[in-house]
Amino acid sequence: MSSQFVQILEGNTFVVSDDRGDIEASPADPTGLFSFDTRFLSRWVLTVNGQRLTALSTDDMQYFQAQFFLVPGSGTVYVDAKLSVIRMREVADGFRERLRVLNHENTPVTLTIRLEAASDFADLFEVKDALAKKGRYRNEIVGSDLVLRYQRETYARETWISATQPAEVDETGFKFTVTVPPHGEWSTELDVVVSEGCPDGSPGGPVGIRGQGRRRVREDMAHGLAKWLQRVPTVECDWEAVGQIYRRCLTDLAALRFTTLTMPGRALPAAGLPWFMTMFGRDSIFTSLQALPFTAELASTTLLALAERQGTRIDDFRDEDPGRILHEMRYGELTAFEERPHSPYYGSADATALYVVLLDEYERWTGDTKLVRGLEQAARAALNWIDEYADLQGNGYISYQRRNAKTGLENQCWKDSWDSISYRNGDLPGFPRATCELQGYAYDAKIRGARLARQVWQDAAFADRLEKEAADLKRRFNRDFWVEDGEYFAVALDSDGRQVDSLTSNIGHLLWSGIVETSKARSVARHLLGPRLFSGWGVRTLAEGEARYNPIGYHVGTVWPFDNSFIAWGLRRYGFKDEAACIVAGIMEAAEVFQGRLPEAFGGYQRAATRYPVQYLTACSPQAWSTGAPLLLLRVGLGLQPHGDNLIVDPALPLRVGHLQILDLPGRWKKMDAFGRGRVDTDRLTGRLSRGRSPAGA
Repeated sequence: MSSQFVQILEGNTFVVSDDRGDIEASPADPTGLFSFDTRFLSRWVLTVNGQRLTALSTDDMQYFQAQFFLVPGSGTVYVDAKLSVIRMREVADGFRERLRVLNHENTPVTLTIRLEAASDFADLFEVKDALAKKGRYRNEIVGSDLVLRYQRETYARETWISATQPAEVDETGFKFTVTVPPHGEWSTELDVVVSEGCPDGSPGGPVGIRGQGRRRVREDMAHGLAKWLQRVPTVECDWEAVGQIYRRCLTDLAALRFTTLTMPGRALPAAGLPWFMTMFGRDSIFTSLQALPFTAELASTTLLALAERQGTRIDDFRDEDPGRILHEMRYGELTAFEERPHSPYYGSADATALYVVLLDEYERWTGDTKLVRGLEQAARAALNWIDEYADLQGNGYISYQRRNAKTGLENQCWKDSWDSISYRNGDLPGFPRATCELQGYAYDAKIRGARLARQVWQDAAFADRLEKEAADLKRRFNRDFWVEDGEYFAVALDSDGRQVDSLTSNIGHLLWSGIVETSKARSVARHLLGPRLFSGWGVRTLAEGEARYNPIGYHVGTVWPFDNSFIAWGLRRYGFKDEAACIVAGIMEAAEVFQGRLPEAFGGYQRAATRYPVQYLTACSPQAWSTGAPLLLLRVGLGLQPHGDNLIVDPALPLRVGHLQILDLPGRWKKMDAFGRGRVDTDRLTGRLSRGRSPAGA
């Protein structure tokens, strides 16, 4: 999101305001108080004696707290203010705001302080698509509380607002008439509490604990964050930015933790602010993989929660199949009335295979065979989906085509924008589409599923079958997807089996999956670190020179940190240590510029042409798999790999890193320390690559 906004969040509840703390949301503006995909507050504006305030500074004290320092007036030339205002806001089951007004004069001052409040109760999809509401609004005064209400048939939502100081309350807000003594202050606390309301239209009550209970919620969040940070490994590094990036990542992951309604006390990563503060199959899996060496609890919850909602039937509206892992879960009005299919929606062609990948990687790190045995049927159903339901064309490849043509997702791979999959000349293929990385994920799932079948589920016959299928898939894939004249893999096969021949970052995921034949791996590495794909900061989603290339196009030329973290992992898998170190260096240096918080994506401009990575305007931030990217890059740089009850450490770090140590890495080995020193001259290597030569050893 733009830096002009201030955001605080906790789980699926978040508040986005301007730098004064005010909320003035338009129908298509993602500002306001949101919870469970509904905007419960769309207007929250403070005035003093009829004047709006000017921001002096803002302090994002914690991810769930912000403080705004303000003065009356909006002049362009600052004059010493005789009055200042401090707003301290904390999110919980809504938010609590403490409002303080300080008088800096030698005489008392009488003020009229007003807070305007309103809610459009917009579903997040309505905000995103600028859709009109269909229900009825009603505001009421209940005792000293202002209650904002919305109802559509049996669907009801409410916002309860109260103040600790006496106020004149009307249907549009609160007015306080106060006298502040010389060099004194006046304060009040305002509670904004969200509620599902009563379907029969009768007055309901606020959901959640109020008063001192709310303070306990806040203290629990602060205590919970401290415990979270104490449980994870310690990172120490000569490059000071690495430690700062690490702490920022952990704090943002804590903020993005999402507790499902059926699993209280356990959390998985929500995808990102503001549009994706909910459970996403693909995003939660990738983020759990990234964070696994540092905290395994996200992975275990993700595995359990996704298994709980695994597809059981054929449902065209939700693109559901037996065994399929969900794409997205929503709780808002449009989902309730089946105007959107997200209850949950299954339109993801990759999450199902990735589920098995995560399950195996989790067991490799933790040795938790109990969970793996408990999820055996979920994993078998996922593996069955690959062959039984995902092979839409009968050619042995996963492909996708939405069955819900009205509100389903058209592109069901991670590059899900409309123009992300194209031929060299810019034309778009029809459907079904079989993108290359889907085949890599399927191959990896079969190999990993075979290991689990043989070692945990004690089913050697199933393991043999999966290994045979994987070998056959690898052979066919390297024949059918290989673009001979370019020496890289096509991004997809179209509905006629023709290669969609643009050069993309997807080829890096193929290395990560292991589907690439060794004889072709060097060419893939050369492209990934070559000038068409590698910007100097990272690997672009689409190569420079392709017809649809745009350095600030969502999936057609930007650099995605998450994408690069898995590409680096893939390079390490095939022994390209120095090349992986180049990506580690570029993304970590970008993270340093972004003050530790990597956005969803940033511009793909050549690094030599821009002093800093160029921001992508509408990128989500924080976003889970961008937050997890530096964690995976630390793993890649140190060459961390579980092997039985041991942890292999094989560092290949950028020279700039200096000495790096990670202490108390958890795993089946209990706790272990990992050390490395930066020895790879990535500046020299990338300088050579920018002139079009091959990677070292390629």
